[in-house]
Amino acid sequence: MGNVSTPPNLGFFHEYWLDAWQRSILTLDALRERGNIYFEQSGKEAPNVLGFAVEVVRDGRTLPQPVNYVLVWVVPPENTVIDPLKPPFVVVDPRAGHGPGIGGMKQESEIGVALAAGHACYFIGFLPAPVAGQTVEHVCAAEAAFLEEVASLHPDAEGKPVIVANCQAGWQIMMMAAMRPELCGPLVLAGSPLSYWAGVRGRNPMRYLGGTLGGTWLTALAGDLGNGIFDGASLVANFESLNPANTYWQKPYNLYSKVDTETSRFLDFETWWGSPVLLNAGEMQWIADNLFVGNKLTSGEIRTSDGAHIDLRNIQSPIVVLCSWGDNITPPQQALGWITDLYADDQDIVANGQTIVYTLHQTIGHLGIFVSGKVATKEHAEFASCMEMIDMLPPGLYEAVITEVDEKTNRPDLIHGKYLFRLEARTIDDIRALGANSPEDDRRFATVARVSEVNLGLYRTMLQPAVRAMTTQQSADLLREMHANRLRFAAFSDRNPAMRPVKELAAAVRADRKPVAPNNPLLVWEQIASTWISTCWENYRLTRDAMTEASFLTTYGSPVLQSLVGLGPGTGTTGPNRDLVREANTARRQVDLEKRFDVGGLAEAVIRSIMYVRMPEHAVDERGFAALQAIRQVQPANRRLGRSEAKMLLRDQYLLLRSDEERAIGALPRLLPRDERQRGIGWQAIQDVTMASGGLPEEGRRRLQRIGELFDIKPQSTSGTEHA
Repeated sequence: MGNVSTPPNLGFFHEYWLDAWQRSILTLDALRERGNIYFEQSGKEAPNVLGFAVEVVRDGRTLPQPVNYVLVWVVPPENTVIDPLKPPFVVVDPRAGHGPGIGGMKQESEIGVALAAGHACYFIGFLPAPVAGQTVEHVCAAEAAFLEEVASLHPDAEGKPVIVANCQAGWQIMMMAAMRPELCGPLVLAGSPLSYWAGVRGRNPMRYLGGTLGGTWLTALAGDLGNGIFDGASLVANFESLNPANTYWQKPYNLYSKVDTETSRFLDFETWWGSPVLLNAGEMQWIADNLFVGNKLTSGEIRTSDGAHIDLRNIQSPIVVLCSWGDNITPPQQALGWITDLYADDQDIVANGQTIVYTLHQTIGHLGIFVSGKVATKEHAEFASCMEMIDMLPPGLYEAVITEVDEKTNRPDLIHGKYLFRLEARTIDDIRALGANSPEDDRRFATVARVSEVNLGLYRTMLQPAVRAMTTQQSADLLREMHANRLRFAAFSDRNPAMRPVKELAAAVRADRKPVAPNNPLLVWEQIASTWISTCWENYRLTRDAMTEASFLTTYGSPVLQSLVGLGPGTGTTGPNRDLVREANTARRQVDLEKRFDVGGLAEAVIRSIMYVRMPEHAVDERGFAALQAIRQVQPANRRLGRSEAKMLLRDQYLLLRSDEERAIGALPRLLPRDERQRGIGWQAIQDVTMASGGLPEEGRRRLQRIGELFDIKPQSTSGTEHA
């Protein structure tokens, strides 16, 4: 008999197509649920995605200048212990198109880590529709009123409320803090743009959007077509256009390919992402004119309704900035460029009494800065647990470096959690090294701002009357309902008759689910095809962005266009206006400082000595601060230094050392008590703090020995082991 060939086994073919069909049904069902959630959220008076129980404290609609913002108290979960001495946290969500609640969507969130650290927590959110006539200034006034309310509820707290502001809320809170600096504790800005023209070529295309659209006249048109309302869905669409590969393929394919496990997370996120809110047309126009295109915040060109300049240099609180190299909406240059806009050098920051801390994540995207559980349990948790340390920092610029604790870490008993929080001194040059515009590029963006003013004026003169005349409330409502970002939700809901059989079909699929094997050849080909599609979309984005950038640079770099708008040769952009009152106060503080070298007692001597010993290292970590807390007891009769008193003590001693180190150290004997026991307590405290982070370098050991001689106590050891 001849050879009989074995027929090929095509079972993998059947298995794959059965799985593909089942995944398609389950994906449709997930989209159906998303559409139903959209309508459910739209029907609520105050839709949000908060994962915590809350109680309303203050409704912004009852304020003298009513706004659609609301202050709520976050009810601590069971077994959560709140320390009444710790300052409360206030989390402010961004009103940038989507609804509120993302700052407390789950336990691993900004609200969750603040509660876990023992802080009472509040949340500032907003309703879907604005109050007629509300402005950005009204919102800032409301936030100030909310902070006054929070402070009044915590009279025993050692410090003013800590404010965590996400994205758009960041610049809004900074404006409020500049107008009412006495209300604020540390400000934590997560992914917040403040320097809108900043960026680097080839990486940050969103900053060119104002130029490619010819300015903000389209913002005015959208507001007029909305009958005085700007649709936040358009802002969401702008964000999505930055990454078409994710928007049009990766996100839906991720759901389809992992539909058995991904549906819950997908629906949680889409509940927030798919609930666009509304803004008054005037609010959005102000934002576009003054910030996105005008870039007027850091230059001090924004005035309040009573004519006062909003100068960010008036902020008295420490400012903490969280940003990431993976953020294509608020790149590090936009999150940190305001520092070089406001301050000429490091001494300028110190002279202004400003403390600035920043941290740079390497990969996380914009939303991940305030959504990611990994960021919450690392960066946000560390900032929450070390906020008192930040609040007491002397003025200057610092970078937060967060590293995992391992078996080689010295004194882990002084470290909170599994990460070591370290602050390293930085300079203005370190910020410039992140990337900055050339003067020629700044002139291009200034040209866009002038062209925008011209085009907006032409629109208001020639087209706006006609657009407003033909717009009705009904046409505005229909336009919003037909927006693509809303329509895609509604089209897959149960309101579409074609989707009604999907629910039962999906239930049948789940009852007989047959996932394909991971090594199925057709599944492998599917994944390869997905990668190819993503690559095509990414190549499209790169080409589009490169063409946009080239067009922008060519158009607005034209000497003719620049001259036509009054920015010809010899003109240039200016920095913030001089504030003579602020400069006079700075000079007065410097004069007062000259009188304080010999003022104080043991506490001043100890703090000055510790700073002197560790100053060459240009860094401090939480171990040293944990030991330093004991210094607040070094007073006659063990009087505990209050937080504000300790903060002032630290600042003054640092400034004295920075002003004249030798004079400051030479004055130590005049601060020390005659009582040898008291000096011994101070000397022991100095050793405990300076050795908390490990052995000292040679210069530190030399300085410590000098301090021991001034204390008239011969040190037994400088290894730190005897004082652990």
